[in-house]
Formats: sequence, structure tokens, C-alpha cells
Amino acid sequence: MNNRDEEIKKGVIDSLYWDGRVDASNVNVDIHDQRVTLRGSVASYSASEAALFDAWRVPGVTKVDNQLLVRFPSQARLPSDEQIRSNVKNMLLWNESTRDQDIDVKVKNGTVELEGSVDAYWRKLRAEQIVKDATGVVGITDRLAVVPTKAILDNVIAEDITNAIDRDYAVRIDDIDVRVQDGKVTLSGKLPNRSAIDAALDAASNTFGVKEVVDRLVIE
Repeated sequence: MNNRDEEIKKGVIDSLYWDGRVDASNVNVDIHDQRVTLRGSVASYSASEAALFDAWRVPGVTKVDNQLLVRFPSQARLPSDEQIRSNVKNMLLWNESTRDQDIDVKVKNGTVELEGSVDAYWRKLRAEQIVKDATGVVGITDRLAVVPTKAILDNVIAEDITNAIDRDYAVRIDDIDVRVQDGKVTLSGKLPNRSAIDAALDAASNTFGVKEVVDRLVIE
């Protein structure tokens, strides 16, 4: 391991132990050529997500492979699949972003499957985020289709995304190629850090008419 990798590994470990949402005692950090792999286990799905973002937060990281397993404490009283399903459905109904959408919830062995449709891509992402916060969830399969309420031309979607990225100080639009086909957006290019990638993905995800976002952006 070179000095750069050692520095990044220390930064990731420090970030994990700093984060009160993550019990890092069972998390192993491997790194090769600035690419981080997280292995081991955490106590909740939301903790796994937090660990992923903690690793990305460290300067120099170019990729994170999150292989963490969700293993609940042995003394914990876990909800049944039916209880998880009921809780998730209620959470989706209580949230203004998802309450009026056509979302069906199935649960098997703690893995939540979302089916149905939403009218915007960002609502699909919001539904996933809501599920992540539910107790007992170990995984998510998102089969939600994005069905906009009206047809939007691909070139209009591409122009809206390009303008949104151009307004964001965190990323240069000249570094990104935006392609749209039948509402499916593909972003490619080389960016300086994860914050720039997140800014570009947010711009695409929140644009009306987008049905899917494919991330082919890389860190230089």
C-alpha cells in the first residue's frame, strides 16, 4: 500500500468512527489505488448508507464498493415482514412526496420490494430513502416505474439538465456529457471530486420528465 492509500484509509476509518450513526467496530476498510471497499457488518440499513457516504467524504477517494451486511443485534426484537410492510406503507402515505403515488410494498426476509409507478424520478429516490429509515429493513429492490404526467421531449430534458448543472458552482458543465433517450439520462465525464458528481446527479434526478439516471461520471 502506497502512502496515498494509507492516508486515505486512515481518513475513512476516522470518518467511520466519528459518525455516531455507524458502529465501526465490525467494519473493515480495504483500499487499492484510491478505491475503497467496505466489508463487515452494521446494525441497520441506514448505517450502511451512512458508512458509504462517510467513505466518499474523504478527499482522494475515487470509488467506494459497499459490501457491508446488515446484521441486527441478537437481543433486538425485530418486526415481522408484515409489520415492516405496514410501517413502510404508512411512512409512504405520511410523506407528501409519495402519498399520492401508486406504490405497492412487498417484504420478504426484511428485503422491501417497491412496485408501481411515480410521476417523477426524484419521487422514486425519495421512496427509497423513506424505506431505508424503516426498522428491520436489510435491503431494497426498487421496481418503481417513472411515468411523467405529460410527454417531455428528450432535447428539452437535456437542455433543462444542462442549465441546472451550469447554475451550480460545484461543477463545470464543460466537463459533463449529457445524453437523453426516451427520458433515460446518461451522464459521463471526469470530475474533480464526489461533491461535483453529486451536484450533477442531483440536477438530473430533479429534472421533470426524467425516468432514469445512469451515472458514468468518474473522479479524475
